Amino acid sequence: MTACMAQGCAPSIERLCRLAGVSRAGYYRFWRKSAPRQLDTMVSDAIQDLAVTNGPHRGYRLITFQLREKGLVINHKRVLRLMHQDNLLCLRRRAFVPATTDSKHSWPVVPNLARGMRLSGLDQLWVADITYIRLQEEFAYLAVILDAFSRRAIGWAMADHLEASLAVEALRMAIEARRPAPDSLIHHSDRGVQYACGAYTELLAAYRITASMSRLGNPYDNAKAERFMRTLKTEQVDGMLYRDLPHARADIGPFIEQVYNGQRLHTALSYLTPIAFEDLHRAELQRRADRPVGAPPDGGAMNATLSRGAKNKKSTASLGPAAGGAARNREATRRPRPASPPPPTGQA
Repeated sequence: MTACMAQGCAPSIERLCRLAGVSRAGYYRFWRKSAPRQLDTMVSDAIQDLAVTNGPHRGYRLITFQLREKGLVINHKRVLRLMHQDNLLCLRRRAFVPATTDSKHSWPVVPNLARGMRLSGLDQLWVADITYIRLQEEFAYLAVILDAFSRRAIGWAMADHLEASLAVEALRMAIEARRPAPDSLIHHSDRGVQYACGAYTELLAAYRITASMSRLGNPYDNAKAERFMRTLKTEQVDGMLYRDLPHARADIGPFIEQVYNGQRLHTALSYLTPIAFEDLHRAELQRRADRPVGAPPDGGAMNATLSRGAKNKKSTASLGPAAGGAARNREATRRPRPASPPPPTGQA
């Protein structure tokens, strides 16, 4: 055999089996069992290299094509099986998101009264919505009510279910906190069964609050509530791993009451917090009420703050962050110009 290999001739399978003392049938039975595993090992190495190069968002069909470009004769089903075994499948499927709105019900649906509504004060329009909170082993649900004028969260509730009592609890909290005048408030929400059911509409009717609902499948009709949910998720919930409902409630509650309402600046409120915006609005209403009858109207602190905030946003956008800060400093230190003296009378 050594002489044959030295002359460059390959030994036959029959000769190798005779030298090893095994039958050819036994050799082929062993080969049929081991050869596929060896091929899978070789293909798995190639798949892993391509998966690392392509990133986590390329599927098995592309990798099959790339393997064939390298000269491998392979089926896409084998590539899929090997990628599944090595946990190399692409990240294309979205995480499970529980549905929080069930608009297919038999309860009455009211028209959208908030569309195009121009707000001039507090407790004219409330917006409500429900979202999910991912826990370690299950989901919790958060119902929130905002005052659309100030963006302040005035009512909220959390539970591990989507029953009507969740939304009713948030509504009761908002009514207790604000005590709106009868027939002066519109409550806007989506068409979910929690807001259309009898328990919720009866509570609205008891306090003479007018109900309003978004158009079917149109989240833009409830944009302010949707924006609050996005802020909550991005600034507080994302990245947290809540053990259970009490853990989530203990973390989300202070964020709503202290951070969102009392610390977070809103560009729509001229860089004021919702609480500061409401305090300024109430002070402006009190100042107008104390003004003598017949006195000429003036701009007031409310309009000055809003115009200053708009000017600051415009200067910041056009001149950059540093120039915007300088403009705000100049505006804060600017003094009012003294009034000119009246013209003299009785002189020739």
